[in-house]
Amino acid sequence: MIQKIFSYLIPIKIFKKKSVRSKVIEVTWANGELVLDSENTNYSYGSLQRILRYGLRNIGYQNILNMKHILILGVAGGSVIKTLVNEIEYKGKMTGVEIDPDIIEVANKYFNLNLIQQLDIVIDDAFEFVLKTNQKYDLIIIDVFEDIHMPNFLFESFFANKICSLLNDKGFVLFNTMILDESHNIRNRKYISEIHPELYSTKKLPRIENHNELIIIEKVA
Repeated sequence: MIQKIFSYLIPIKIFKKKSVRSKVIEVTWANGELVLDSENTNYSYGSLQRILRYGLRNIGYQNILNMKHILILGVAGGSVIKTLVNEIEYKGKMTGVEIDPDIIEVANKYFNLNLIQQLDIVIDDAFEFVLKTNQKYDLIIIDVFEDIHMPNFLFESFFANKICSLLNDKGFVLFNTMILDESHNIRNRKYISEIHPELYSTKKLPRIENHNELIIIEKVA
Protein backbone atom coordinates (compact mmCIF):
# COMPACT_ATOMS: atom_id res chain seq x y z
CA MET A 1 0.00 0.00 0.00
CA ILE A 2 1.48 3.31 -1.11
CA GLN A 3 0.17 5.22 1.95
CA LYS A 4 2.00 2.81 4.24
CA ILE A 5 5.26 3.30 2.34
CA PHE A 6 5.01 7.11 2.31
CA SER A 7 4.14 7.14 6.05
CA TYR A 8 7.81 6.45 6.82
CA LEU A 9 8.46 9.94 5.47
CA ILE A 10 5.39 11.81 6.71
CA PRO A 11 2.25 10.80 8.67
CA ILE A 12 -0.76 10.28 6.42
CA LYS A 13 -4.19 10.85 7.97
CA ILE A 14 -6.85 8.58 6.47
CA PHE A 15 -9.81 9.12 8.82
CA LYS A 16 -11.06 11.86 11.13
CA LYS A 17 -14.27 12.02 13.12
CA LYS A 18 -15.67 14.22 15.87
CA SER A 19 -16.58 12.42 19.07
CA VAL A 20 -18.53 13.66 22.08
CA ARG A 21 -16.17 11.86 24.46
CA SER A 22 -12.82 12.12 22.71
CA LYS A 23 -13.39 15.41 20.82
CA VAL A 24 -11.62 14.09 17.73
CA ILE A 25 -10.73 10.56 16.62
CA GLU A 26 -8.07 10.20 13.92
CA VAL A 27 -6.59 7.18 12.15
CA THR A 28 -3.17 7.83 10.65
CA TRP A 29 -0.48 5.87 8.85
CA ALA A 30 2.75 6.62 10.76
CA ASN A 31 6.07 4.82 10.31
CA GLY A 32 4.39 1.99 8.46
CA GLU A 33 1.60 1.28 10.93
CA LEU A 34 -1.93 2.48 11.57
CA VAL A 35 -2.32 4.46 14.80
CA LEU A 36 -5.37 5.88 16.57
CA ASP A 37 -5.10 9.37 18.03
CA SER A 38 -7.31 11.84 19.85
CA GLU A 39 -6.96 15.60 19.42
CA ASN A 40 -3.80 15.85 21.54
CA THR A 41 -2.44 12.39 22.23
CA ASN A 42 -1.87 8.85 20.96
CA TYR A 43 -4.77 6.56 21.89
CA SER A 44 -3.69 3.23 20.45
CA TYR A 45 -0.73 1.66 18.66
CA GLY A 46 2.43 3.71 18.18
CA SER A 47 4.00 4.87 21.46
CA LEU A 48 1.08 3.69 23.59
CA GLN A 49 1.44 0.12 22.36
CA ARG A 50 5.15 0.23 23.25
CA ILE A 51 4.34 1.46 26.75
CA LEU A 52 1.76 -1.22 27.52
CA ARG A 53 3.89 -3.95 25.92
CA TYR A 54 6.66 -2.89 28.31
CA GLY A 55 4.27 -3.28 31.24
CA LEU A 56 3.10 -6.70 30.09
CA ARG A 57 6.70 -7.83 29.66
CA ASN A 58 7.41 -6.76 33.24
CA ILE A 59 4.49 -8.86 34.49
CA GLY A 60 5.87 -11.76 32.45
CA TYR A 61 4.50 -13.27 29.27
CA GLN A 62 4.48 -16.75 30.80
CA ASN A 63 2.38 -15.48 33.72
CA ILE A 64 -0.06 -13.96 31.24
CA LEU A 65 -0.32 -17.16 29.17
CA ASN A 66 -1.54 -18.97 32.30
CA MET A 67 -4.29 -16.41 33.00
CA LYS A 68 -7.95 -17.22 32.38
CA HIS A 69 -9.63 -13.79 32.29
CA ILE A 70 -8.23 -10.30 31.59
CA LEU A 71 -10.17 -7.06 32.05
CA ILE A 72 -9.22 -4.01 29.96
CA LEU A 73 -10.62 -0.68 31.14
CA GLY A 74 -10.28 1.73 28.21
CA VAL A 75 -10.12 -0.12 24.89
CA ALA A 76 -9.72 2.68 22.31
CA GLY A 77 -8.24 1.03 19.18
CA GLY A 78 -7.31 -2.11 21.09
CA SER A 79 -3.52 -2.05 20.80
CA VAL A 80 -2.96 -3.83 24.12
CA ILE A 81 -5.49 -6.46 23.04
CA LYS A 82 -3.57 -6.99 19.79
CA THR A 83 -0.34 -7.35 21.81
CA LEU A 84 -1.98 -9.99 24.01
CA VAL A 85 -3.40 -11.97 21.07
CA ASN A 86 -0.81 -11.56 18.32
CA GLU A 87 2.46 -11.28 20.24
CA ILE A 88 1.92 -13.12 23.52
CA GLU A 89 -0.59 -15.55 21.92
CA TYR A 90 -2.91 -15.32 24.92
CA LYS A 91 -5.84 -17.74 24.53
CA GLY A 92 -8.01 -16.86 27.54
CA LYS A 93 -11.03 -14.62 27.88
CA MET A 94 -10.83 -10.82 27.59
CA THR A 95 -13.43 -8.25 28.58
CA GLY A 96 -12.90 -4.75 27.23
CA VAL A 97 -14.79 -1.78 28.68
CA GLU A 98 -15.01 1.39 26.58
CA ILE A 99 -17.25 4.39 27.20
CA ASP A 100 -17.06 5.79 23.66
CA PRO A 101 -19.04 3.79 21.07
CA ASP A 102 -17.55 5.92 18.27
CA ILE A 103 -14.09 4.61 19.11
CA ILE A 104 -15.24 0.99 19.03
CA GLU A 105 -16.81 1.61 15.62
CA VAL A 106 -13.46 2.90 14.36
CA ALA A 107 -11.53 0.08 16.08
CA ASN A 108 -13.70 -2.53 14.38
CA LYS A 109 -13.37 -0.91 10.95
CA TYR A 110 -9.64 -0.14 10.92
CA PHE A 111 -8.17 -2.58 13.48
CA ASN A 112 -10.59 -5.56 13.22
CA LEU A 113 -11.29 -5.85 16.93
CA ASN A 114 -14.64 -7.47 16.13
CA LEU A 115 -12.77 -10.46 14.65
CA ILE A 116 -11.19 -11.40 18.00
CA GLN A 117 -13.53 -14.14 19.22
CA GLN A 118 -12.22 -14.31 22.78
CA LEU A 119 -12.92 -10.59 23.30
CA ASP A 120 -16.18 -9.28 24.76
CA ILE A 121 -16.63 -5.49 24.37
CA VAL A 122 -18.86 -3.67 26.86
CA ILE A 123 -19.90 -0.06 26.20
CA ASP A 124 -19.92 1.38 29.70
CA ASP A 125 -18.24 3.80 32.05
CA ALA A 126 -15.25 2.12 33.72
CA PHE A 127 -16.34 3.28 37.17
CA GLU A 128 -19.87 1.94 36.71
CA PHE A 129 -18.63 -1.37 35.31
CA VAL A 130 -16.22 -1.93 38.20
CA LEU A 131 -19.01 -1.25 40.71
CA LYS A 132 -21.36 -3.72 39.01
CA THR A 133 -19.15 -6.65 38.05
CA ASN A 134 -19.04 -9.75 40.22
CA GLN A 135 -16.29 -11.40 38.16
CA LYS A 136 -12.72 -11.99 39.29
CA TYR A 137 -9.79 -11.30 36.98
CA ASP A 138 -6.17 -12.40 36.69
CA LEU A 139 -5.09 -9.10 35.13
CA ILE A 140 -6.79 -5.70 35.07
CA ILE A 141 -5.36 -3.17 32.62
CA ILE A 142 -6.37 0.44 33.32
CA ASP A 143 -5.85 2.72 30.34
CA VAL A 144 -8.61 5.30 30.73
CA PHE A 145 -8.17 8.73 29.14
CA GLU A 146 -10.34 11.44 27.67
CA ASP A 147 -7.84 13.05 25.33
CA ILE A 148 -4.97 14.00 27.71
CA HIS A 149 -7.14 13.98 30.84
CA MET A 150 -7.49 11.13 33.33
CA PRO A 151 -10.74 11.02 35.35
CA ASN A 152 -10.19 11.74 39.04
CA PHE A 153 -12.04 8.61 40.17
CA LEU A 154 -9.16 6.43 38.93
CA PHE A 155 -6.96 7.69 41.76
CA GLU A 156 -9.51 7.62 44.58
CA SER A 157 -8.85 5.02 47.25
CA PHE A 158 -12.41 3.68 46.97
CA PHE A 159 -11.89 2.81 43.29
CA ALA A 160 -8.38 1.43 43.87
CA ASN A 161 -9.66 -0.82 46.65
CA LYS A 162 -12.53 -2.02 44.47
CA ILE A 163 -10.16 -2.79 41.59
CA CYS A 164 -7.87 -4.76 43.89
CA SER A 165 -10.83 -6.69 45.30
CA LEU A 166 -11.57 -7.99 41.78
CA LEU A 167 -8.18 -9.73 41.49
CA ASN A 168 -7.71 -13.45 41.76
CA ASP A 169 -4.82 -14.69 43.91
CA LYS A 170 -1.49 -13.71 42.30
CA GLY A 171 -3.43 -11.36 39.99
CA PHE A 172 -2.05 -8.09 38.61
CA VAL A 173 -3.15 -4.54 37.87
CA LEU A 174 -1.35 -2.67 35.08
CA PHE A 175 -2.20 1.05 35.37
CA ASN A 176 -1.08 3.48 32.66
CA THR A 177 -0.93 7.04 33.98
CA MET A 178 -0.10 10.35 32.34
CA ILE A 179 2.39 12.73 33.96
CA LEU A 180 2.19 16.33 32.72
CA ASP A 181 3.38 18.24 35.80
CA GLU A 182 4.63 17.76 39.36
CA SER A 183 1.11 17.50 40.75
CA HIS A 184 0.72 14.27 38.79
CA ASN A 185 3.90 12.85 40.34
CA ILE A 186 2.49 13.68 43.77
CA ARG A 187 -0.85 12.10 42.81
CA ASN A 188 0.86 8.85 41.77
CA ARG A 189 2.95 8.65 44.94
CA LYS A 190 -0.17 9.17 47.05
CA TYR A 191 -2.02 6.50 45.06
CA ILE A 192 0.72 3.94 45.69
CA SER A 193 0.98 4.83 49.39
CA GLU A 194 -2.70 3.98 49.88
CA ILE A 195 -2.46 0.43 48.48
CA HIS A 196 -2.35 -2.03 51.39
CA PRO A 197 1.24 -3.39 51.47
CA GLU A 198 0.31 -6.47 53.48
CA LEU A 199 -1.99 -7.63 50.65
CA TYR A 200 -0.45 -6.12 47.51
CA SER A 201 2.99 -5.45 46.10
CA THR A 202 3.11 -2.12 44.23
CA LYS A 203 5.80 -0.56 42.04
CA LYS A 204 6.33 2.16 39.45
CA LEU A 205 8.26 1.16 36.35
CA PRO A 206 11.07 3.36 35.02
CA ARG A 207 9.58 5.54 32.31
CA ILE A 208 10.23 4.75 28.65
CA GLU A 209 8.12 7.73 27.52
CA ASN A 210 8.34 11.15 29.16
CA HIS A 211 4.67 11.55 29.96
CA ASN A 212 3.58 8.01 30.83
CA GLU A 213 4.22 6.16 34.07
CA LEU A 214 3.16 2.57 34.61
CA ILE A 215 2.09 1.31 38.03
CA ILE A 216 1.94 -2.45 38.66
CA ILE A 217 0.02 -3.95 41.57
CA GLU A 218 0.29 -7.65 42.40
CA LYS A 219 -1.95 -9.48 44.85
CA VAL A 220 0.41 -11.34 47.17
CA ALA A 221 -1.93 -12.45 49.97
